[in-house]
Amino acid sequence: MAVKIKLKRLGKIRSPHYRIVVADSRTRRDGRAIEEIGLYHPVQNPSRIEVDSERAQYWLSVGAQPTEPVMAILKLTGDWQKYKGLPAPEPLKVAEPKQARPSFEALATADEPKGEAITQKKKAEKKDEAAEAASESTEA
Repeated sequence: MAVKIKLKRLGKIRSPHYRIVVADSRTRRDGRAIEEIGLYHPVQNPSRIEVDSERAQYWLSVGAQPTEPVMAILKLTGDWQKYKGLPAPEPLKVAEPKQARPSFEALATADEPKGEAITQKKKAEKKDEAAEAASESTEA
């Protein structure tokens, strides 16, 4: 029986997330798995990748073949280099904690009301221009 390490797709249509599973190569993509060894959430920024390194090393050592996407993930986490005896890659980027947004009350007290607008309405300007034109014609 050929064993593969592959991605099992979960989630809604436009928000996929995957589980990294060890399964028989003849099972369907989202079918029965022997063991789940990790998570991959590509939609999050930065992508969330969690791999149980010990189990991944075991399955690679007994001959499980990773698919191309899983091999790319294992290279990012350093598990593939560890299995092959190569130097480890740089650490993955970790998501920064989100800063708390100020509350509505804090924003309301920070800004004092400015008062009314001081610009005049356009209708008033037209009347003023008409009055000036009339006064100029009477002067001449």
